[in-house]
Amino acid sequence: MAKISRRAALVLPLAVALPARARAQPRSFTDALGRTVTLPGQPQRILVGFNFEEFAAVAGPSGWDRVVGIDRAQWENNRRASWTRYVAAIPRLQTLADIGDTETGTFSVERVLSLRPDLLITLAAGYAARAPLMQQIEAAGVPILVVDYNAQVPEKHVAGTLALGRATGNEDRAHALADLYTGKLKEIRRRTEGLAQPRCYVELGYGGPGVVGNTYNDAMWGRMIGFAGGANIAAGRIPAGWAPMSPEYVLAAAPEYVFITASSWANAPNAVRAGYDYDIATTRRTLLPYAGRPGWSELPAIRAGELHAIETSLARSLWDWIGTLYMAKQLHPDRFADSDPVAELASYHARFLPIAFEGSWMARAGSGKA
Repeated sequence: MAKISRRAALVLPLAVALPARARAQPRSFTDALGRTVTLPGQPQRILVGFNFEEFAAVAGPSGWDRVVGIDRAQWENNRRASWTRYVAAIPRLQTLADIGDTETGTFSVERVLSLRPDLLITLAAGYAARAPLMQQIEAAGVPILVVDYNAQVPEKHVAGTLALGRATGNEDRAHALADLYTGKLKEIRRRTEGLAQPRCYVELGYGGPGVVGNTYNDAMWGRMIGFAGGANIAAGRIPAGWAPMSPEYVLAAAPEYVFITASSWANAPNAVRAGYDYDIATTRRTLLPYAGRPGWSELPAIRAGELHAIETSLARSLWDWIGTLYMAKQLHPDRFADSDPVAELASYHARFLPIAFEGSWMARAGSGKA
């Protein structure tokens, strides 16, 4: 058992003084890392460290009534467009305690335990990066449920989703979401099976065309290209994960499709814009300068008008099958003529989320259809 810090020990009695209802009817399940998590009952004081939209989809709007703390910076600062809409729909979010951020090092065991949680939900990267702190929390008797949508491994998507459903008492919603995810991904794979794989390049659009952003190898967008029936030009050219790739190699690889990721990032004046706050004209206006990069006018993708923007949360999420569908529709238009990724995203919001769908999430540069 991990040694508990002196300050954490001072608040340990708070952590174990759980409501009687939470101590009843123990339940066990497997999380996204294959860990067995045992809860003394249905948790009444939950901390959510990331994947806020996934928690909302599985637990429903009333699920937030049992949340007492969140990683506020990750949501309020890094996902501002989402945050403002969720606060409008669920005002008590504004009052939740901030547990700190595992990515920046502000995550605090003492703060966590002072909230007397009976469940902490965190992502795999944070659990690994702050392992000693996580061990202290578990040693204090607080179960930790790990989800992993970042790995872009379908089995981990499903395991984490079902674990959230089991932990929050929303098994039916969780199974509906997991079945939707696996069914849609299976259909995409069925339609692309045996087809030629066009060459694709994905780049992070945070810095704008003057900055070479990360591309992806066997992770996130890199894996999604494969799911969509494409060939990733970054495969084997960068370390596993993400890193920039030389402009010279991009030109030599001659991608037939280029996807630039977009969002509503703060302090990023040259970024490609997409998401709830932007219309499609803004997305296209901020994307089009990439076509003017040195040498890009000769790329097959640019000559054919296959330069696309795609919102960042359409990867590493429970709805990322919609991002995969958008890619597949571009790569294999004949096989996906009856598919409408934008309509699918709107339907997902209507079925599972407490906020309305709006904005621009995926678009082709220039005028015409997305």
